[in-house]
Amino acid sequence: MAEPILTVEHLVKGYGENTVLDDVSFSVRPGEVVVVVGPSGCGKSTLLRCINALEPTQSGRVRLGNETVAYGGKGLTSLRQRIGMVFQSYELFPHLTVLDNVMLAPLKVAKRPKDEVQKEAEALLDRVNLLNKARSYPRELSGGQKQRVAIVRALAMHPEILLFDEVTAALDPEMVREVLDVMLDLAKQGRTMIIVTHEMQFARAIADRVIFLDGGKIVEESTPEAFFDHPKTERAQKFLRTFTFDSVK
Repeated sequence: MAEPILTVEHLVKGYGENTVLDDVSFSVRPGEVVVVVGPSGCGKSTLLRCINALEPTQSGRVRLGNETVAYGGKGLTSLRQRIGMVFQSYELFPHLTVLDNVMLAPLKVAKRPKDEVQKEAEALLDRVNLLNKARSYPRELSGGQKQRVAIVRALAMHPEILLFDEVTAALDPEMVREVLDVMLDLAKQGRTMIIVTHEMQFARAIADRVIFLDGGKIVEESTPEAFFDHPKTERAQKFLRTFTFDSVK
């Protein structure tokens, strides 16, 4: 069995007296899709931000391969290039075209040749049916299109692992499907991903493993079949009852 690509060890994160993550530990293997679910405010988004060292932690460690990813730590810029993150709010530069948004980091951070970067950026946009929007600006796009551009921008840096933070939460229902389809396609390609989502049917379809977080702790961790059909804990059972699934007991 392959060694983990990412390891989270005893992570503790708090804001003042409020502990948001409480001794969280898990690992992710290459090609694995881990979906993190749980009620609002349970620490899901904070967990992703700590993994990418966007937030300082009180204790614990995040390792990418054999290297430690730490807020303000050594080599953080190069480590972050290996971790792609897609946010709920798109975070596109409004003054740049779609193509320039995608090309910016590979050119400025990775220092790759422009011709090579543009060719790859156009191929990635084509893959998500947005090549015809390459010269458009973010304000001219729908929410679903913006989120697909954000995913392409992350892919353009050739990350070893992708983090998705509630990427459909701000979208109208009819736009959700187009974004989820792109993510399902990435899973089929064998991409390593950690996905925070409230889309339970999507979670069941895409996950290799489900982590249920509540109160900053991992309450349950299992296969999607086991979690959705036979949740072990009363807390997980109560959480799943708030959703409508034919398969959830």
